[in-house]
Amino acid sequence: MSNTDVTTIHFQLPASDGELLSCTARFPTEPVRPLPALIFLHGFKGFKDWGGFPYACQRLADADFYVVSINFSHNGVEGNGTEFTQLERFANNTHTREIREACEVIDAVAGGDLPESHLLLKGRVGVIGHSRGGGTAIIAAAEQPSVAAVAVWGSVSTFDRYTPQQKQRWRDAGFIEIPNARTGQIMRMNASFLDDLATNQAQLDICAAAARLSSPLLVLHGEQDLSVKPDNGARIAASAPPDLTTYLPIPNTGHTFGTVHPFAGTTLAFEQAIDATEGFFLEHLLH
Repeated sequence: MSNTDVTTIHFQLPASDGELLSCTARFPTEPVRPLPALIFLHGFKGFKDWGGFPYACQRLADADFYVVSINFSHNGVEGNGTEFTQLERFANNTHTREIREACEVIDAVAGGDLPESHLLLKGRVGVIGHSRGGGTAIIAAAEQPSVAAVAVWGSVSTFDRYTPQQKQRWRDAGFIEIPNARTGQIMRMNASFLDDLATNQAQLDICAAAARLSSPLLVLHGEQDLSVKPDNGARIAASAPPDLTTYLPIPNTGHTFGTVHPFAGTTLAFEQAIDATEGFFLEHLLH
């Protein structure tokens, strides 16, 4: 780490449907060179300021990257908040919406539509995704030629994670209820989520998208991940072009590399994940 001063700016990016995406940019206050951009995508029941995500973004900014973290418009969190106050929006979210929003953020970064965008190194955009955001990152990168490298943490290998019985009950009721263990909230997902999954199977095939990647891919996965089992990461890595792909299992850790929300400090495993991610993007976005 270079221990530079890091500037943090909260801003909003307009999406094509009129939604406003709440974003945070972090970058060295006095950069010594033009900065490659990294976009951080959270996962299901996640948000950009969950637990250790701001710390990780700060660490990467300290390593001379321009890091943008975003809240998807229908993640259930308002603005730069850290609580689920928009449960109706959460209920109406879909995968194709999140992929479109990720692609529009990539376009905004590549087009320089960001605060202090004169600091950016042109043509050097990387994407990081955690959990469900990993699948979103891979599909967006496969669709967006401006993405030069992708890293996924604890990524799902498929979005279709529900049994036929679950789907039938979901359709019969018109919604499914998901408990949030941290907050105690019961969070609904409407049947439109299932419709989106069924209608857009080809676009939403994460492993097929991984196979189409023309940019380097880093797959990090905790070996004791109980939320998204490690075979998900192995499956993604096996699907992607072998000469472009690095698979790095991290021992003795789970889905969030031992970190919690609210953030209670970093862990050895989380530092390993950040260090590996930093080295990967330094190699593929700068050298």
